[in-house]
Amino acid sequence: MTENGKKRVLSGIQPSGSLTIGNYLGALRQWVAVQDDYDSFFCVVDLHAITVPQDPETLRQKTREVAALYLAVGIDPERATIFIQSHVPAHSELAWLLTCLAPLGWLNRMTQFKDKSAKMKQDSIGAGLLNYPTLMAADILLYQAEAVPVGDDQRQHLEFTRDLAQRFNHLYGETFTIPEAMIPPAGARVMGLDEPTKKMSKSEDSEYHAVYLLDPPARIRKKIMRAVTDSGREICFSDDPEKAGVNNLLTIYQAINGGTREEVETAFAAARGYGDLKKAVAESVVGLLEPLQERYNEIMAEEGYLDDILAHGAARAAAIANATLAEVRDRMGLLAPRSHS
Repeated sequence: MTENGKKRVLSGIQPSGSLTIGNYLGALRQWVAVQDDYDSFFCVVDLHAITVPQDPETLRQKTREVAALYLAVGIDPERATIFIQSHVPAHSELAWLLTCLAPLGWLNRMTQFKDKSAKMKQDSIGAGLLNYPTLMAADILLYQAEAVPVGDDQRQHLEFTRDLAQRFNHLYGETFTIPEAMIPPAGARVMGLDEPTKKMSKSEDSEYHAVYLLDPPARIRKKIMRAVTDSGREICFSDDPEKAGVNNLLTIYQAINGGTREEVETAFAAARGYGDLKKAVAESVVGLLEPLQERYNEIMAEEGYLDDILAHGAARAAAIANATLAEVRDRMGLLAPRSHS
């Protein structure tokens, strides 16, 4: 618990690929909702992005883009701390200290490592990919975060963080807060438009897989009108895998417009087919993203604005992170540095 009586929450998104409506409806919108109730830290996790090769100039551009989108969706720098992960060097140092403590067997069991490394040649798998969970643990533990918003793909990493924190506390004394998963109550699970049985990803190459937050209206409409459905005509929520495409479109519509499933289905009772559904979803998405894109363009056009916010955020984050790191170093027996007078 922080001095203001609020629990602390931390989360971040990699600046690899472009943020999608899935990122917004499933995560970012929930971040906006919790910033008044929690001491909130939201970072752009650029160090995680480089666990696989990145083009340097693209990475710099995408890092700024993601940070600006945090602001554009409504995260308020007066109520939350927004910063770039690599701007706080304590992340890297604590990650190394935790790596020295993490059993290799724990790391080898990580599903995400096994899935990603299986798609790569053995001699091209970087050690950073294996050690990804220790960096994520450092991100969380540096701020003594009590709550961490996580999707299904990160649950195992949060359990790893909890286990590693408990291991450290057992060996060196109570140091780290043991974080709990925060499951947002209304986060929509948005699937790929071209493959509705697979979660929408910002890293897919397919042109028609995802709607990106900065897509222009014409492109949004084109993508949604080409979304995979089925040969039927009934517009309703269903667990039938054959109806996954329709289910996904209805989920997007409901996440934007609200209402119960029954109310959403009733809204399309008179529809002539999936074309009407797609048009309604497309207009809803366009309406959602237009003000966001307008705010994003204002932020990027205001010289120095974004950099000032990131500098302020990094300074606040570093003050907390450095205090935790100093305690960890001391408990592990590392000699404290002295300034040269």
